[in-house]
Amino acid sequence: MSSTMSPFPEQIELSGEGLVLRDWTEADLAAMPELFDHPDIAYWTPMASPFDAAAARARLIRDRQLRADGTTILLAITVDGGAPLGEVMLRRASEGTELGYAIGPAHRGQGLAARAVRVMAAYAFEQLGVRQVILELEAENAASVAVATKAGFTLLDVPLITGEEKGRPYALQTWALNRP
Repeated sequence: MSSTMSPFPEQIELSGEGLVLRDWTEADLAAMPELFDHPDIAYWTPMASPFDAAAARARLIRDRQLRADGTTILLAITVDGGAPLGEVMLRRASEGTELGYAIGPAHRGQGLAARAVRVMAAYAFEQLGVRQVILELEAENAASVAVATKAGFTLLDVPLITGEEKGRPYALQTWALNRP
C-alpha cells in the first residue's frame, strides 16, 4: 500500500438508495457462480470464466488481499444485507479512484448497478476524501453506458484506454463523477 493511502476498514457496510453494500463472506461462495458465471460478465469484465466454485474461492481470497493492501474494496450488493445480487468495486489507482460493478443476470433491470455506484461514490467522497470517481467502460456496452448516465457520470474527453483481455481487444471510455 502506498504511504499516501489510508488503509480501508477491515469491515465495511454501506447503505442507501434501498441497498446494503456489505463485505463478501464465506457464506456467499455458493451464490457467486450463479451471479458471475455468465457470458455477459465473461465478455465485459476481467472476472474469471468459467466462474465456478474455485473461481469464487479465489475471488474471495483476492478480495481480502486487495483490501489489506489498501487498493480495492469489493462489496456484495444486497437489498437487505442478505443474499448477494451483484458486486460493486472501488479501486485506488494512479489514474484515479475507479468504480466497477457486475449484476447477476436474474437481478438486472432493477437499477441496482446505478444505485450501488452512487452509494460507493458517496463513500469515496465522504469517507476517503476523493474529488472524482471514474468508470472505465466500452462504448458498445449499452447497459454500462446506461448505468453511467443514470448514476450522473459524464463522458470525459480523454484518450481511450486500449488493451487486450481474454484474447480480445478493448477500448475503454472514461466517465467521471465529481464530488458535489
